[in-house]
Amino acid sequence: MDGFIGALDEDERSALHQRGTRRRFGRGAYLFLEGERSDHIIVLLSGQVKVSSFADDGREAVLAIRGPGELIGELASLDAGPRSASVSAVDPVEALVLDAASFRAYLHEHPRIALMLLQTVIGKLREANRKRVEFATLDVTGRVARRLVELAERFGERVEDGDAIVVHTPLSQDELASWTGASRKAIVNALRTLRSRGWIDTGRRQFVVRDIDAVRRRAT
Repeated sequence: MDGFIGALDEDERSALHQRGTRRRFGRGAYLFLEGERSDHIIVLLSGQVKVSSFADDGREAVLAIRGPGELIGELASLDAGPRSASVSAVDPVEALVLDAASFRAYLHEHPRIALMLLQTVIGKLREANRKRVEFATLDVTGRVARRLVELAERFGERVEDGDAIVVHTPLSQDELASWTGASRKAIVNALRTLRSRGWIDTGRRQFVVRDIDAVRRRAT
């Protein structure tokens, strides 16, 4: 398992599990709600979640997709502030839930993990900065290509004896559009462009990247 969990050694992982409680969330269930105050953090064990924010008119802006091994909700649990975004399951999720006090005690007992947490937060800040630059410099097809590369690198599976990468994603085209900051029609056109060049294939809740290097170049 990658992410936060993947960087822990066996003892650190065992101590974390001892402090937490396993919970399951069905598709569409909210793990956090934007603006709420809560005192727990979550480590994803299986499944994917989307991190999103809602405008006053109810429109959703997808900010990120998180998967197994990743830590979510760490900021609010450490500074006691309100949640800065909502987090919902895009497919069935199993997670380890720790209250803030237990998590802080865990960090106190394992100082190396505190540094890892800082690196995790910095990584998310860098990711947010990159996305702001994307909106200023890339067209819709470029932004879609960037999202496909991200999904392929994080969740993709190499086809045996081949270079193609298969990604099974629970994201709908509407959610991909929100994540990319474009209309659904623009997303459809961008995917059609990438397919016409032979770089990807698409299907229901999955896509296949046939030339990851070409898609990555289009994403720059």
